[in-house]
Amino acid sequence: MDNLKIALTQMTSIDDVETNLNQMLSLLKTLSPDQVSAVFFPENCLYMRLQEGEKIQGLSLEHESFRILSEWAKTHRTGLHLGSVPILEKDILYNGSVWIDPSGKKQVSYRKIHLFDIQLESQKAIRESDIFKHGPQPEILNLEDWKIGQSICYDLRFSDLYHYYARQQVEAILIPSAFLVKTGLAHWEVLMRARAIESQCYVIASAQAGLHKSSRGQRETYGHSVVVDPWGQVLVELQDAPDIQIVELQKSQIQTVRKQIPMQHHRRGPF
Repeated sequence: MDNLKIALTQMTSIDDVETNLNQMLSLLKTLSPDQVSAVFFPENCLYMRLQEGEKIQGLSLEHESFRILSEWAKTHRTGLHLGSVPILEKDILYNGSVWIDPSGKKQVSYRKIHLFDIQLESQKAIRESDIFKHGPQPEILNLEDWKIGQSICYDLRFSDLYHYYARQQVEAILIPSAFLVKTGLAHWEVLMRARAIESQCYVIASAQAGLHKSSRGQRETYGHSVVVDPWGQVLVELQDAPDIQIVELQKSQIQTVRKQIPMQHHRRGPF
C-alpha cells in the first residue's frame, strides 16, 4: 500500500492493568471499523510503575487483557501495537512491545534495548535495569508492505539503533514513550525530528501524558505524542491528556525526500 492510515494515541496510565485497559478501550471506541490499519499505544500502556523499586509481576501473552484486545483487533480488522508492557517470557521480564495483527494473532515484536537508568539533578534516581532485562536486537515490523523499525522511549537517544533502521530502508520508526517533563521540554521534539530527518522516514511516537497517580505513588510525563514526516515536519502533535488522532502516511513523501537527498547511496561505515 502506498498510503497507510494509522491512529496515534496518548494515555495517562497508572499501576493498575484493568484501569489502563479500560482507557485503551475507550480510545478505541472512537474508531469505526476499517478506519485505520493500525493503532499505536505508548510505552507502559497496560502498566506503569509509580513506586520506584516496586516489584512488577509481568504479563504473559495469555493474560486476559491481551485476549480482550485481540478480540477487538479481529472484530475491527485493525492491528494494535502496544508500545510497551512488562512482558514475561520464560521467567525473564522485558519492557517489550506487543503486536496484535488484524487477525488477532499476538506476538512480542520488540524488547527494549536501552534501559532507563538515570539520575536527574534534584530528582530521585530511576532504574529500569533493577527489574527488566535488556532486549537483544532491533526488530522490524511488517505492516501492509510498510517496513517499520521498532524502539521504545530511552532508545531515542542512541542514534546507532536508528542508523541500523535507516540502512534497512524502513518507511517508519516507532518510538512509544513515557518521557519525563524535564527532559521532554529540552529534548523531545528535537530528537524526534532528528530521527525522522536522518532516517528519511516517518516517526510515530505515542506517549504517556499528565499526572499518573494511585495509592502507591505518582509520576508526571510530558505527553506531546507526535507524527513526524521524512522531511522533519511535525504533522500531528497531541498535548497533555489522553487522546487519539488519525494520520495518513504516504510512501510518495518518503520517495520524494530520498530522491532529493539520496543518503542511502552516500552512507559510509559503520566506523
